[in-house]
Amino acid sequence: MKTVIKTLIAGCFALSTAGIALAQDNPMVGGAAMFTDKNIVENAMNSADHTTLVAAVQAAGLVETLQGEGPFTVFAPTNAAFEALPAGTVETLLKPENKEMLTKVLTCHVVGANAMAADVQKMVEDDGGKHVIETLGGCMITAEVKDGMVTLTDETGGVATVNIADVVQSNGVIHVIDKVLLPKG
Repeated sequence: MKTVIKTLIAGCFALSTAGIALAQDNPMVGGAAMFTDKNIVENAMNSADHTTLVAAVQAAGLVETLQGEGPFTVFAPTNAAFEALPAGTVETLLKPENKEMLTKVLTCHVVGANAMAADVQKMVEDDGGKHVIETLGGCMITAEVKDGMVTLTDETGGVATVNIADVVQSNGVIHVIDKVLLPKG
């Protein structure tokens, strides 16, 4: 009996430390560990800072896409970023009749590549200080590096800063940003 208990304890310890090992190199996001063996949606659902983004992804029908193979780079706006939009914007976008516009806004945050912060910074440097990135939504966002931080300027002139970079996922990478990127009118 003691051998069985010791084996169970050892097995539980091995499982728990394996989870720690998978998350230890990734930054915490929204108070939650981000695991490299989970996809973008699975990890985002655990972040207390991304409940609005997760609700929007669900409303737009993009869950299956962002759980796909990828690779994807997602510039993930926080709840505070969504709250900074004009009053009623989020509620309006979440209405079923506005699904197309919501999808456009969300896909302006997704790139069909695995772009770590160092890659983005090198592209900016190679392009003389600014690098234009085309998103899956067809938006053109301009990346720059200011005071060591990557910034992204959307098509309306709004500027988002990457606050947490290089959150590795099984199907890409998330960079947490402080503003919602918007397409042209």
